[in-house]
Order: sequence, then structure tokens, then C-alpha cells
Amino acid sequence: MTRREFVRYLVLASGGFAAGNVGVALWASLRSVNEGEPRAVVELDRVPQGTAHLFSYPTGAEPAILVHLPGGELRAFSQKCTHLGCVVYYEPGTGEMECPCHEGHFDAATGAVISGPPQRPLGRIDVEVRDGTVWALAARGEGEHR
Repeated sequence: MTRREFVRYLVLASGGFAAGNVGVALWASLRSVNEGEPRAVVELDRVPQGTAHLFSYPTGAEPAILVHLPGGELRAFSQKCTHLGCVVYYEPGTGEMECPCHEGHFDAATGAVISGPPQRPLGRIDVEVRDGTVWALAARGEGEHR
């Protein structure tokens, strides 16, 4: 194999890898979000203000987190960090959720990125209280907030 053939092979292989990465990124960004069906999550009195409750939504395989903010508001998000998919946790008293993998921090009220490597907010889950029970209504995509 000559040097010219070797360089041509490297250029073609690099182009193929680049095209594959672009294709995967486009597929991930364009796929639809499974909004899910309304489902009871937890009795409200089991989640005191300033704490969180872990659940799965919209399917049983997708981790989610319900945060009962100190002011009484309820917020729910996908528990998957938007950086590399690690699980985020609520840090009581800070108003933040943290990803322990790469120290990403998200605002517990909005899901917005505060610091760290994540570039996108957490996916939001609409919730409401019905007769003392918190219900998950629909999952929103990252940054798709109502």
C-alpha cells in the first residue's frame, strides 16, 4: 500500500465516521417524545416540601423525579442528565438537582442548566394534584415547557 492510498483510506474512513455521527445526532434530536398516559405518582402528603420522590414515567423504564419545592410548588422532570444520561438527584436546601457523573447542576424549579457540561435542560413532566394524589400528565421534551 502506498502512502497516497493509505491517506485516501484514512480520509474516506474519517468521512464515514463523521457522517455516521451526524446521522445519529439527527435521529436523536428528531425522534418524537413519548408523552405517556396520565398516571398516579404518589400521595402528596408523602412528599413534604423541600424533598423529592423518585418514580418512572412515561414508561416503567424511564426514571423521573418529582420535587416538592420549599414554596409548595411541584415540579417533575426526567431523571436522566442531558449530558450523558446519568441519573440526577435533588439536593435539599440548594434548589438544585445534581448529576454526580460530571457535576452538572440543574435548577429544581425549571430544569434549566445552572453549571457543568450539560447544554440542554431536563425534560419536563407535567403534574397536577387530584384529591390529594400527584398525577403525571405528560412528558415534554428537553426545553419543551408549558
